[in-house]
Parts: sequence; C-alpha cells; structure tokens
Amino acid sequence: MTSRVRGLPDLPRCLVMGVVNVTPDSFSDGGAFADADSAIKHGRELLAAGADVVDVGGESTRPGAERVTADEEWRRVGPVVAELAADGARVSIDTMHPVTAERALAAGAVMVNDVSGGRADPGLPRFVASAGVPYVVMHWRGHSTEMQSKASYGDVVAEVVGELRRSLDDVTAAGVAEDQIVVDPGLGFAKNAAHNWELLARLAELSVLGRPVLVGASRKSFLGTLLADGGRPRGVRDRDDATTAITALAAAAGAWGVRVHDVRGSADAVRVVAAMRAVQPS
Repeated sequence: MTSRVRGLPDLPRCLVMGVVNVTPDSFSDGGAFADADSAIKHGRELLAAGADVVDVGGESTRPGAERVTADEEWRRVGPVVAELAADGARVSIDTMHPVTAERALAAGAVMVNDVSGGRADPGLPRFVASAGVPYVVMHWRGHSTEMQSKASYGDVVAEVVGELRRSLDDVTAAGVAEDQIVVDPGLGFAKNAAHNWELLARLAELSVLGRPVLVGASRKSFLGTLLADGGRPRGVRDRDDATTAITALAAAAGAWGVRVHDVRGSADAVRVVAAMRAVQPS
C-alpha cells in the first residue's frame, strides 16, 4: 500500500491518529470531553502520548445517532481545533459538513475526515479539492440512523472495494487529486462483527485501490463482543488492549494509519512493527 499523502509526513511506520470527540453522546467516552477545555486537554494528552494527528469531531456517528447542524457542530469543535492547531498539532476535522471543514481549515486544521466518503454532501469533496488538503474517504452506506439495516454483503471485501472505488471516482471527478486521498473501509459502519473481522483479515486486498488505508477499529462493539465475559460484552474503556492488538496486525498488513482513542499502546505497537519490518529480508 502506498504511504504518500499530500501535506502529511511520509513516516517509516504506520501513522497514529488520536480521537477527540467533542460530543455529549459518543459511544467511546460518553461525553467526557464535551466541553472545549476538557477536549483541548485531552487532545494535548494524546499528542504527548505519541499521536501524529488529532481528529476532532463534533457529531457522533455511533449507530442510531441523530445528525447535528453545522452551526452546532462548529460551536462544539471550533475552540478545540483553534487551540490545538495553535499548539502546532496536526489537526484533522471529522465532519460531513462543508462549512465546518472550511471553518476548521481557516482555524488551522490540515486534514478532512469524511465518514460519508463524499456521499452525505457533494459540496465537501468540492471544497477539499479547492483546499488541496488530505481527505479521508470512508466506505459508507447511509447515516447512523439507518446504516445497520444496510449491513448485507455477499463478499464484504469485494463489495467494500468496489463501492470505495466508486467513491474515489466521484471525489476525483469533483476535483480531488489522488495524492490527497486516504481510504477507510469503515469498520462498524453498515457492517456487523463478521464483516469487520473479514475486512481486517483481508486488509491487504484494499491495496488494489492504490491509496493509503486508515483503520478505525478502536473500542468498537465487535471487540466488546469478542471479549465478552458470561455473555456480557466487555466495557468500552476496557477494549484498549484489543485495540492495540488490531493496531499491530493492521500495521503489519500495511495499513497507512490507525485511528484510536487511547494512543500510547498503539504508538508503541506501530514502532515495534516498524522495527521488525526494518530487519526482515526484502
């Protein structure tokens, strides 16, 4: 898989993206960082733990979550983006709203993470094209309120690759350059646990798309199910060790980056993988 993305460093290892959810209803942290001060503090902690990028979002995309307006999204994330960018952090804005992306880049963000892959609002890829910044295009079949009803596949990897290819065609037709694009298979988005595991096991097959691959498995429900005790899923905050294991496996499979809530374990894991690969026979 290629590792070159315009505007981001070409690291000799898998990149680690730390998640800053400025939302009252995130699945992963239950609104723990819903106010600007706590979110800024958390972002700084992620950077100190080894995050290469911090991904700031103000709209939950957990299954069943309702949309928020662009103005409310910006009210949540604006001070966080500006403060972390002023610290010198590489900030990614996690949004489907073009106006939020535009405001975030003006405030110092350097990357756009679009979970809809350009499908929620065609104005977003057009804006990204004009801005020339890195752009994460995720596999997506619908908004959070409906996506799990669309978790039906014959061959999940082949279908995700095909649908991502169509998204890439659409965003490049809107003017986005290929070297701006990172693809994300969208674990948990219109996918059940079996689909997620299949995508992870066959991650290398996404290389046919010719773009770097970002993996976002962190703390997701399929890990809680795997680690269930007495039929009860493992709690969200107790899934970080499993997330670190996914990071190591994804990095070894050639992933460009991982998006995680708890950075330190993954930052260590990607360095271990890089050290081993450096001494492996070519």
